[in-house]
Amino acid sequence: MDTITALLVIAVVYAIGDYVSQKTKAIFSMLFVSGIIFMVGFWFGVPKTLFEDAAIVKLSLALIPTLMVHMGTLMRLKDLQEEWKTVIIALSAIIAAGIVLFLIGSPLIGKEFAVPAAGPISGGVVATLIMSEAAKAKGLETVLVFLTLLLVLQNFVGLPIASICLSREGHRLRDAYRSGGVLKDDKSSKSEANPAEKERKWKFIPETPKELQTPFILIMKTMLVGWLAVVASTLLGGVIDKFVMALIFGIIFYEIGFLEPKILTRANSEGFTLFALLVPIFMNLNKATPGMVISLIVPIVLSFAIAVVGIAISSVILSRIFKYSWEMSLAIGVCCLFGFPGTFIVSQEVANAVGETPEEKEFVLTKILPKMLVSGFTTVTIASVFLAGFLVKLL
Repeated sequence: MDTITALLVIAVVYAIGDYVSQKTKAIFSMLFVSGIIFMVGFWFGVPKTLFEDAAIVKLSLALIPTLMVHMGTLMRLKDLQEEWKTVIIALSAIIAAGIVLFLIGSPLIGKEFAVPAAGPISGGVVATLIMSEAAKAKGLETVLVFLTLLLVLQNFVGLPIASICLSREGHRLRDAYRSGGVLKDDKSSKSEANPAEKERKWKFIPETPKELQTPFILIMKTMLVGWLAVVASTLLGGVIDKFVMALIFGIIFYEIGFLEPKILTRANSEGFTLFALLVPIFMNLNKATPGMVISLIVPIVLSFAIAVVGIAISSVILSRIFKYSWEMSLAIGVCCLFGFPGTFIVSQEVANAVGETPEEKEFVLTKILPKMLVSGFTTVTIASVFLAGFLVKLL
């Protein structure tokens, strides 16, 4: 297949996935729909060299540190400080998921499945990529397909659990609001008024003049920090994974003022970067035969079941300690299974469903949305990358 045709096929599949995701309010995620189309397409004649033909594979791998730096500019340390209880619940949930997968999953489905499963289950695309690279280096082709299927299916596990828990929490908050049990001008209900305006913790570098915040200059700054992170990782002998290092550098260089918030978004480059980044995930599906997919059903179901049990135990215990309802705590814990925009969408849907007046809807939303957003960013953006970087050494 010629390059432009291959790129068009990929773009059409992504577009269909995005369309279905929008129409189903992320119940069928873009990753799920696109992954299924690619997999079935490879079964029925789409060239297995589709992604190589598109001449985008090397670029996509090279862009990962750049995207990690961008992700570092999405989360402010001040956000993590204000929602520290949420951060602890979220971190504990994915650590618990990783531990139970290793301890319980290894004897049930094998260490070669149990250990890498923590990547997609604890986070998202980048954590899956870290695990996939390690599996590919060891020649574990079945594990590559397994990881991709976990990634595209995780929404079907996380979103229903979060929706049910938040619905119960939403009714409790609404009833408390009506009875006056919660102050209607509660300070915490305004915690997300304008997070973009919050001060950075260590800022000492002056902001780049607006006229110089051009796409090329912003992209150069992002790539420079990504390059520095890769060099630093190499100098440390790979003790810290280069992608983890890029995330750390992204957070630091954002906090000191060198990088702008949501820098690739400002450079109008986030969409294409994600377009390229998803290629290494989906390209593994050309190895998935119908027989292989059938053989992976049991490991996939057991991986999700074991991980959810670990998340639930951790979340319920911490709900007692932090005086959260177990429903709110569990919803926070399972955010790692879907992340943003699912965290935003499910919060809005619940608030609109349980609130009967604009004031009730706003009150419920302001109580649950900050926690869900912080949890999603903490797990998918930050913690899952660290966890994958650690667990990859056990594979």
